[in-house]
Amino acid sequence: MTGRPEAQEFEALYRRTRLDVLNYLLRRTTDREDAADLLAEVYVVAWRRRDTRPIGDQARPWLFGVARYVLAEHARGQVRRREAADGLRALLAECPDLVTPNDPAHERREAALRSALATLPELDQELVTLTTWDGLSTADAAAVVGISAGGARVRLHRARSRLRARYEEAGREARSEGTSVCPSIAIR
Repeated sequence: MTGRPEAQEFEALYRRTRLDVLNYLLRRTTDREDAADLLAEVYVVAWRRRDTRPIGDQARPWLFGVARYVLAEHARGQVRRREAADGLRALLAECPDLVTPNDPAHERREAALRSALATLPELDQELVTLTTWDGLSTADAAAVVGISAGGARVRLHRARSRLRARYEEAGREARSEGTSVCPSIAIR
């Protein structure tokens, strides 16, 4: 047991309530692993709120309230994931030319894109990947790499133009060899 009184009290609370809270979660989830993960989240919240958490007999019902909130967040996350998956399925249905990872055509496109990206200076590669793959704004990407937002906009515009040209060139070469890298991938 840890030497600090607050840690000792928390460990005692955990030992005293964990099975009740776990059973509560198990009855409300379809996956035992989800219930275990949610149990961990409940006690993370309990630890973070240790200064305002009720003590004594009120701690157990409070933990059930936390578990209820954690379950609600989990359910909302499942809805978001399901909607995202539905959107992806719809996109794949609308774009039959798209392929899945592990598909040789996808692997060729990715290899061609990475090869084209590798021809850019390191700073330009970083700006392109931060804005395209990581979803950062140009200003945020500029802050990450330590340049001005204006400088990043100019570099990014030029880098995307060079990247597009090199990727399309790889596509032309691949088509002349009888393969395809689908040069229609949008490089913003």
